[in-house]
Amino acid sequence: MNQSYQVKLDTFEGPLDLLLHLINQYEIDIYDIPVAQITEQYMQYIHTMQSLELNVASEYLVMAATLLALKSQMLLPKQEIEEEDEYMEDPREELMRRLIEYRKYKDAAEKLKEKETDANQIFTRPPVVFDHIKSSQPIVKGDTSIYDMLNALGKMFERKNWNKPLETKVKRGEIPIEQKMTEVLDLVKRSKEGIAFDELFDYPTRAHIVATFIAVLELMKGNEIQCRQEKHFDSLYVFYMED
Repeated sequence: MNQSYQVKLDTFEGPLDLLLHLINQYEIDIYDIPVAQITEQYMQYIHTMQSLELNVASEYLVMAATLLALKSQMLLPKQEIEEEDEYMEDPREELMRRLIEYRKYKDAAEKLKEKETDANQIFTRPPVVFDHIKSSQPIVKGDTSIYDMLNALGKMFERKNWNKPLETKVKRGEIPIEQKMTEVLDLVKRSKEGIAFDELFDYPTRAHIVATFIAVLELMKGNEIQCRQEKHFDSLYVFYMED
């Protein structure tokens, strides 16, 4: 009865990917990383994962410890250098090198993915007239990442924290992910203009929140729904991907 609701996700690409997401989101100079700010934002994501009782991979925790150590090191008073030609390495330099190297490979992978997508869109067939089909604006695949969704979920926890019941009785029960996927898909299908991400979480219990979150990820993985965000820090909206 006291066991945590454990879920392991393969969607996360690693701590360096999360750090790059934060650097892009907050428009941080990768060559001059504000360690205190990036550590605070990184820990917020870790706490959101832990509040969902998701299995946080050890590499995320190792990076959290590294950032906290860097933050402490940056707060120490700088020692005077006796010789003028002596060079003292910036504590952030190793992290910066790792991030730059990771970004190179990530950009290369994105270019290869774009080429594959373009190649998959090439078809040959005789010309066909589609006058009988009504023109409509298709929903295109969004570029919202798992970290944007975690950020939206963390904000939802903060907004709904004030109306938590002081006393409650919790009955534990298994919540089939397939059932949640059907419920989420029905909600999204009924919302032609898209549904706000928060509105998918109609039950306040942690088990329902986790199950709904996993259901959303599985539906996105199957290209049945898509999350979209106009710009950073805006609300997320979920759309049904029509055939």
